[in-house]
Amino acid sequence: MRYQGLTDFLNTGAKVLAKGPVAMIFVEDLVEVESTITHHQNAGFAELLVFSPDALELPDELERVIHRIPYSTTRAGAMEHAVNKIIEVAPGTWLYYCFNAEYLFHPFCETRSIGELVAFHAEERRDAVLTYVVDLYADDLAQHPDAVSLEHAYLDKSGYYALGRKDELGEIKDRQLDFFGGLRWRFEEHIPPVRRKIDRISIFRAQKGLRLRADHTFNDEEYNTFACPWHNNVTATIASFRTAKALKSNAGSTFDIPTFKWHNSVQFDWSSQQLLDLGLMEPGQWF
Repeated sequence: MRYQGLTDFLNTGAKVLAKGPVAMIFVEDLVEVESTITHHQNAGFAELLVFSPDALELPDELERVIHRIPYSTTRAGAMEHAVNKIIEVAPGTWLYYCFNAEYLFHPFCETRSIGELVAFHAEERRDAVLTYVVDLYADDLAQHPDAVSLEHAYLDKSGYYALGRKDELGEIKDRQLDFFGGLRWRFEEHIPPVRRKIDRISIFRAQKGLRLRADHTFNDEEYNTFACPWHNNVTATIASFRTAKALKSNAGSTFDIPTFKWHNSVQFDWSSQQLLDLGLMEPGQWF
């Protein structure tokens, strides 16, 4: 289904948000859009909202399974604005957001759907799932100058760490951490400090008054916690080419980076087990 824009969707198509989980995919460029849509379709999302520029062309079989919303995703604050507008009309629905060339993985995703994940999470009285954005990059930048290759994707197997998140008074917040690592850590001189975190609350249940902020956190502090008070919860991973693409498309960094590979690079096998083994997500009590 194709709409005239976000306002048209909110006025005429919001009924599709009645049953989740619903994925929102923000298309920033035309790289790997089809694979992103297909990956999340296969993950089991009930509906797929694709916010995209008019220049995007998709096969008919994909156009039929998405709700396409023409949208300028590269404007400052565009993603948060759209997510918050969707939240307003979808109270109680589980939502997820990502960008093109990003791929969601959760524990056991090969045999369990995203719907099963959020159903379990809801049983644990949790309304948000912490996700780590793990950078992917092509091994050979001469062969893949935009740093994107599904067949030759690599990731860092170590170099991740967390710091206690502080409030306005400098006190450590309860059960909140800022996570770092990957390309944003290794090439931090090219990344503004406010964009170096790799944690994102990308799976959440909408509720009245909930607002997504520019740093990928919410105005409800419990949504920003990595675990409930009594035990660890499920976490998930977004395997993402987004940072690698940006570093290679930016004139200020591209010539400083002949390769992203280093001694801690390992080829990504596109499995949840590899991410579990590397400690990049955990099943919590979901066995």
